[in-house]
Amino acid sequence: MFVYGVMLGMGSAVETLCGQAFGAKQYGMLGVYLQRSTILLMLTGIPLLLIYIYSKSLLMLLGQSKEISSAASLFIFGLIPQIFAYAANFPIQKFLQSQSIVNPSTYIAAGIFFVHLPLSYLVMYVFDWGLLGGALVLSFSWWVIVLAQFVYILKSNRTKETWSGFSVEAFSGLWSFFKLSTSSALMLCLQAWYFQILILIGGLLPNPEIALDALAVCSTILVWVYTISIGFSAAASVRVSNELGAGHPKSTSFSVIVMTSTSFIVALICGIILLCSRDYFSYILTDGEIVAKAVSELTPLLVFSVILEGIQPAYRVAVGCGWQSFVAYVNIGCYYMVGIPLGVVCAFYFDFGTKGIWLGLVGGMLMQAMILCWVIFRTDWNKEVKFANIRVKQWQHKATYGDICVQLIEKKENAIP
Repeated sequence: MFVYGVMLGMGSAVETLCGQAFGAKQYGMLGVYLQRSTILLMLTGIPLLLIYIYSKSLLMLLGQSKEISSAASLFIFGLIPQIFAYAANFPIQKFLQSQSIVNPSTYIAAGIFFVHLPLSYLVMYVFDWGLLGGALVLSFSWWVIVLAQFVYILKSNRTKETWSGFSVEAFSGLWSFFKLSTSSALMLCLQAWYFQILILIGGLLPNPEIALDALAVCSTILVWVYTISIGFSAAASVRVSNELGAGHPKSTSFSVIVMTSTSFIVALICGIILLCSRDYFSYILTDGEIVAKAVSELTPLLVFSVILEGIQPAYRVAVGCGWQSFVAYVNIGCYYMVGIPLGVVCAFYFDFGTKGIWLGLVGGMLMQAMILCWVIFRTDWNKEVKFANIRVKQWQHKATYGDICVQLIEKKENAIP
């Protein structure tokens, strides 16, 4: 999950640049951004590779037994090719999404899923390759997804204007692209790590087994609802970046309102369903009555979290606008300076247990949602359109290898007496 989050976050930089360039009809730049992001993520995969190679030693250093560390490291070795599949997949996905091309990726992923399941069973149980075999099949499936999507880009008429082949321009402006990608990764990872830290804190409570089981059930339900919100969020990011690039401030503002309102209504419906079935839905994931009771007590806070997740499009609007660095600072303040301390105090000082931990989660999410909504709904979209146009021109200038050559020629000519 750590590698997935880093790669997904760094790939989000393409979402901003490709979306705004597509809206500005700078179609040729989309292919350059795709290649540049892929190069950058492939290079990022090299230090991440070291974590995989030394995973056994790292796990033992964290206190895991030698047997568990050996088994986990064997599985992780099989996932090494997956690192570089991630590096290629996320830029391709963002490249397609910025053009509102979504169905091909969906059909490819669905097709691979139905092949992946029987292939995993065959390799793990029939050929008896165990964990290593399952990991290798997972890596293989990801590479098939990458190659299938890239073949679509090469063959489809919908991408003829945005993909004009490989270009040396992709190797220019990498440092600027890296800074934007790092902000994107930090923005996303800070949020993902926050949930994991709260789970770790839950392991310090009295009766940690019950606490962790209840937190795991509620977290799983929250992630399920989150997948709905993330769909609206992706649409919001693409539409906002497209409209900003096209110079349509009113359309941008209207898109933000429609996306956020629709996602909020869907989340509200999900929350009502959870509240009405608070004594039963946990049995989907567990058969323990004690855990089910603990989940039932947490449900009101879970419902509040689900509703807050419904405002996630506001989070992704920031990506469409290119505010990754700002959101990263917001996440640090809301989650790590408010959410985690609040959860610790409520759980241990006030003895609220798992409710206290989840109160910290809700506190961080609420503060983040309030800040982002306040900023977004007070945004002057006419100014954002101007900023987007400046950004498109700046990145186009940075990306153009020809411009660099012209500058070098001019310097040489000026040096001749």
